[in-house]
Amino acid sequence: MSKTKDKRMKTMDYVLSAVCATLIAVCSWISVPTMVPFTLQTMAVFLVLELIGGKRGTLSILVYILLAAIGVPVLAGFSGGMGALLGMTGGYIVGFVFIGLTYWLSEVLCGGNRVVRIVAMIVGMAICYVFGTVWFMTVYAKQLGPISLKTALSWCVIPFLIPDAVKLVLAVTLGARLRKVLRIYEETNA
Repeated sequence: MSKTKDKRMKTMDYVLSAVCATLIAVCSWISVPTMVPFTLQTMAVFLVLELIGGKRGTLSILVYILLAAIGVPVLAGFSGGMGALLGMTGGYIVGFVFIGLTYWLSEVLCGGNRVVRIVAMIVGMAICYVFGTVWFMTVYAKQLGPISLKTALSWCVIPFLIPDAVKLVLAVTLGARLRKVLRIYEETNA
C-alpha cells in the first residue's frame, strides 16, 4: 500500500470514527418514553460496530466517552462532564467499550461471520451490564447506602433486556442494508 493511500485510509478511519461518535451522541438524545424510558444510544453502538467494524467502532465509542468526559453534552438528557460520567449509571456508558472490544476481538479471531458478530455484541452487552451494575452498586453505596444485587438488577438491567435485544436486531438489520449502500465496512476493513 502506498504512503498516500495509507494516509487517506487513516484519515478516513478518523472521519468515520468521528461521524459515528456523533451518531451515538444524537441517538443518546432520542428518548423513548415507556415505563422505564430508554434511549437509542445502545442501538447506535451496535450500528456503529456493524457499519465500520470493531477497531473503528471502538474508537468511536472512546471518542464519545471522551467528549462526555470533557463536558460536551453528548449523554442522555443533553448532559456531559465527569460528574455525569462518574455518576451511578456512568458504568453502563463506560461499559460500551466492552461491547466494542468484544466485537473487535471476534473479528480478529473469527472474521466477519454475521452470527459471530451478533454473539459478540450479546456477550459484550452482558459484560457491559455486569460492569455497569457493579459500578452502580458501588456509587450508590457511597452516596446512599448499600443496595442489593437484586434491586440493582431490577432497576438497571431487567427493564432494558428486551429493548436492548430489539435494538440489537434493528441495528444488525439496518447495518446490513446500509453496508450494501455505503460499502463502508468492506472498504475500511480490507
